[in-house]
This record gives sequence, structure tokens and C-alpha cells, in this order.
Amino acid sequence: MNLISQSPSQEVNGLSFCDDAHGLDKFLKTSSAAIIWRKAMPGEVKAWIEGLAAENLPSGRVVMPAKLAQDVTNELFDMAQTPEGKARDWLLDDLVHLAQTFGRLMATTYICLRLEAVETNSCRKFHLDAIRARLICTYRGTGTQYGIANGKEDPQQIFTVPTGHPMLLRGSLWPPHPATGLVHRSPPIEGTDETRLILVLDPIHDPANEAHGDQIFH
Repeated sequence: MNLISQSPSQEVNGLSFCDDAHGLDKFLKTSSAAIIWRKAMPGEVKAWIEGLAAENLPSGRVVMPAKLAQDVTNELFDMAQTPEGKARDWLLDDLVHLAQTFGRLMATTYICLRLEAVETNSCRKFHLDAIRARLICTYRGTGTQYGIANGKEDPQQIFTVPTGHPMLLRGSLWPPHPATGLVHRSPPIEGTDETRLILVLDPIHDPANEAHGDQIFH
């Protein structure tokens, strides 16, 4: 039986931790398969997000320059009729900061920003993404789960990223050297009445060829 634990506090098998945005730069080192930003979410913001109806959670998938993150994200909030106030402002600012920081780290003008309210077992199998890199942050509900796989077997010990903590992961197109076996999944929540709010950021180096039908902002 797999054991599920909270995120460990020490660096293991290519996974590292940081306490501010500048610490994310260590992700660019060849030994970093992933990095978790230990970032506190204000209690009042967490309570506000958890109290929102699912239909008021911002949702959308957009390819855009990182510099337009504020305008685009604010529009997604308006489309979902997300209530205005200090908590919404904090969430908007945090999303924008992550988008712009990610764009800088990936040295790319365009990013794909995906906000999604999840109630099913989406991506519940452990895997390595077939991309260069990805940032995932869960703002509501159970965070991304990860562990070290031995070959094709699932990890024997499963760790959960705390809510509100961004996680940067390398994909198969930018593999760590040496390979660490670090894999991740969305937590299985189907049937629990849990609704998660997830931010996913991907680098886009050729918007015309990589958007695949996503809405593009210029």
C-alpha cells in the first residue's frame, strides 16, 4: 500500500525547495527535476476561495504574452463573476506574479495559462509531462501529489504539495541529469465532493504552432 505524506522539508532526489521567487532560479540547474516554493496563502484568502461556488471559480485556457497576465486573468474572473474584494485582488496579483516569473525563468515571451476547477480524477496516474517544463499551483483543495517511481511502478511513498505552494517540474523534453524518477499526478478526488482550483503554466515558444486551438492574446 502506498503511504501518503505531506511534503518533506528536505531536498530529495532532484527535488528542492525555496522560500521566495528568487529561489526558483535553482530550477535552472541541471540537477533540479522540480522545485517547490514554500509560499504562504493568507488564511482569509484560503477561506474565501473555499467558500466560492464552483461556477464562480475562474476557468479558462489562454496562450498569451506573460506581460498580459493581469488583463487576461481579470477577464477570466469577470467571466466567472468571481466576487470582487481584497481576496480576489490577492489571488489576481499572485497569478500575475507567477505568470511573469515563469515567463522570465523559461526565457519565453508567450505562455499558456490554464485555470481549471476540477471535481474528477483528472490526470490521476503518475506521469512525467511530455513538455519542457510546467508550473502547477493548487489554490483550492488537495495539492499535486508526487513521488519517486521505480521503473513503471508507482511510488511507494506519495507526497502532497501544500495548497498555495507553486511547484515547478521538468518534463521529458527537458529531462534532469541524472534521471531522478520523480513523477506526479492530480490527487484522486472523484466522489468526495471536493472541488480544486488549479493554475497550470506552460512555456510557448511558437504560438502559431503550439496553441492547438487555444485562445491567443497578442
